[in-house]
Amino acid sequence: MKTDYGTLSQTINGLKAEGYTRDFNIQQDSLVCQETKAELSPDEFEIDGVFRFEGESNPDDEAVLYAISSTKDGSKGTLVNGYGISADDVSAELVKKLSTHS
Repeated sequence: MKTDYGTLSQTINGLKAEGYTRDFNIQQDSLVCQETKAELSPDEFEIDGVFRFEGESNPDDEAVLYAISSTKDGSKGTLVNGYGISADDVSAELVKKLSTHS
Protein backbone atom coordinates (compact mmCIF):
# COMPACT_ATOMS: atom_id res chain seq x y z
CA MET A 1 0.00 0.00 0.00
CA LYS A 2 1.31 3.41 -0.99
CA THR A 3 1.56 6.18 1.57
CA ASP A 4 0.43 8.95 -0.78
CA TYR A 5 -1.98 8.72 -3.69
CA GLY A 6 -2.83 12.43 -4.01
CA THR A 7 -6.35 13.72 -3.42
CA LEU A 8 -9.09 11.97 -1.48
CA SER A 9 -10.74 10.64 -4.65
CA GLN A 10 -7.38 9.51 -6.08
CA THR A 11 -6.62 7.69 -2.84
CA ILE A 12 -10.01 5.96 -2.82
CA ASN A 13 -9.46 4.88 -6.44
CA GLY A 14 -5.92 3.69 -5.65
CA LEU A 15 -7.14 1.64 -2.71
CA LYS A 16 -9.95 0.15 -4.81
CA ALA A 17 -7.32 -0.98 -7.31
CA GLU A 18 -5.55 -2.69 -4.39
CA GLY A 19 -8.69 -4.59 -3.39
CA TYR A 20 -10.33 -2.19 -0.92
CA THR A 21 -13.67 -2.34 -2.70
CA ARG A 22 -16.25 -2.13 0.08
CA ASP A 23 -17.59 1.24 1.24
CA PHE A 24 -17.97 1.19 5.02
CA ASN A 25 -20.03 3.58 7.13
CA ILE A 26 -20.16 4.05 10.89
CA GLN A 27 -23.32 2.78 12.54
CA GLN A 28 -23.26 3.26 16.33
CA ASP A 29 -21.09 0.34 17.45
CA SER A 30 -19.89 -1.12 14.16
CA LEU A 31 -18.85 -0.53 10.56
CA VAL A 32 -21.48 -1.43 7.97
CA CYS A 33 -21.26 -2.00 4.22
CA GLN A 34 -24.65 -0.97 2.82
CA GLU A 35 -24.12 -2.91 -0.41
CA THR A 36 -23.46 -6.30 1.21
CA LYS A 37 -25.08 -5.61 4.60
CA ALA A 38 -21.87 -6.83 6.22
CA GLU A 39 -21.42 -5.52 9.74
CA LEU A 40 -18.07 -5.45 11.56
CA SER A 41 -17.62 -4.86 15.27
CA PRO A 42 -14.33 -3.23 16.41
CA ASP A 43 -12.74 -6.63 17.09
CA GLU A 44 -13.61 -7.88 13.57
CA PHE A 45 -11.54 -5.41 11.54
CA GLU A 46 -8.05 -3.98 11.28
CA ILE A 47 -7.00 -0.55 10.09
CA ASP A 48 -4.35 -1.04 7.41
CA GLY A 49 -3.80 2.63 6.61
CA VAL A 50 -4.93 6.13 7.55
CA PHE A 51 -4.87 9.07 5.14
CA ARG A 52 -5.57 12.67 6.16
CA PHE A 53 -6.91 15.36 3.86
CA GLU A 54 -7.23 19.03 4.72
CA GLY A 55 -9.36 21.53 2.84
CA GLU A 56 -7.29 24.29 1.25
CA SER A 57 -9.76 27.07 1.94
CA ASN A 58 -12.31 25.59 4.32
CA PRO A 59 -11.42 23.79 7.56
CA ASP A 60 -14.77 21.96 7.33
CA ASP A 61 -13.38 20.06 4.31
CA GLU A 62 -11.02 18.03 6.48
CA ALA A 63 -11.40 14.26 6.25
CA VAL A 64 -9.76 11.01 7.27
CA LEU A 65 -9.79 7.95 5.02
CA TYR A 66 -9.28 4.56 6.63
CA ALA A 67 -8.22 1.43 4.71
CA ILE A 68 -10.05 -1.38 6.52
CA SER A 69 -9.64 -5.15 6.34
CA SER A 70 -12.03 -7.61 7.94
CA THR A 71 -10.67 -10.33 10.20
CA LYS A 72 -14.15 -11.89 9.98
CA ASP A 73 -14.38 -12.58 6.22
CA GLY A 74 -11.20 -11.17 4.66
CA SER A 75 -12.99 -8.37 2.82
CA LYS A 76 -11.39 -4.95 2.39
CA GLY A 77 -12.86 -1.49 2.09
CA THR A 78 -12.63 2.16 2.99
CA LEU A 79 -14.22 4.44 5.55
CA VAL A 80 -14.27 8.20 5.00
CA ASN A 81 -14.90 10.33 8.06
CA GLY A 82 -14.51 13.96 9.05
CA TYR A 83 -12.11 14.86 11.82
CA GLY A 84 -13.56 14.39 15.27
CA ILE A 85 -15.76 11.35 15.70
CA SER A 86 -18.82 12.23 17.78
CA ALA A 87 -19.12 10.02 20.84
CA ASP A 88 -22.90 10.62 20.83
CA ASP A 89 -23.35 8.71 17.56
CA VAL A 90 -20.64 6.09 17.95
CA SER A 91 -19.82 3.57 20.67
CA ALA A 92 -16.81 4.27 22.86
CA GLU A 93 -15.14 1.05 21.68
CA LEU A 94 -15.40 2.04 17.99
CA VAL A 95 -14.18 5.59 18.71
CA LYS A 96 -11.19 4.16 20.58
CA LYS A 97 -10.26 1.80 17.73
CA LEU A 98 -10.48 4.52 15.06
CA SER A 99 -8.79 7.16 17.25
CA THR A 100 -5.75 5.03 18.04
CA HIS A 101 -4.93 4.98 14.32
CA SER A 102 -5.69 8.62 13.52
